[in-house]
Amino acid sequence: MSDRWLVVGLGNPGPQYAGNRHNVGQMVLDELARRTGATFKTHRSRAAVAEGRLGTLPGGAPGPRVVLAKPSTYMNSSGGPVAGLAQYFDVPAERVVVVHDEVDIPFGDIKLKASGGEGGHNGLRDITKALGTREYVRVRAGVGRPPGRMDTADFVLKDFSGAEKKELPFLLDDAADAVEVVIVDGLLAAQGKFHGRA
Repeated sequence: MSDRWLVVGLGNPGPQYAGNRHNVGQMVLDELARRTGATFKTHRSRAAVAEGRLGTLPGGAPGPRVVLAKPSTYMNSSGGPVAGLAQYFDVPAERVVVVHDEVDIPFGDIKLKASGGEGGHNGLRDITKALGTREYVRVRAGVGRPPGRMDTADFVLKDFSGAEKKELPFLLDDAADAVEVVIVDGLLAAQGKFHGRA
């Protein structure tokens, strides 16, 4: 068993989806890759992958080794790439971190959990099925509820509003920080830091 972590950012492939709320997980992965200085390369597990070290351990040593991954499948078929990468890099489910959009959390807030249900998120449902367990970490980036009677599926497949785009860098930074804290200090420490801020 390796000591690596696998961090996955969910989204849909192609430039037409790149700025959608549904792709916020992949935007966070771009920020994490920037922090590690790693570059994404195509991997046979139907994903773009970057490898590096994330965060700093007490005493100043570089943080744990991470595999950053952006599945190249559509969101609802994320499970195959995630399970394939976990197997390829020998990462147990409890060291898999999935970053995704969450409509049940106000825009800009971050929540974290391990295990539990998928809350109607088809990408998570597919990952749970492929891994055969719910025991993986989720970093949930709040995108807020759709306005009025707009369908949730339509809402998440739209780009962030002009006002949200001004705040988006802070959301991406916070979500990337949350991933770092999970990996360096553990889930409870990350929950303590981010859940009290809403």
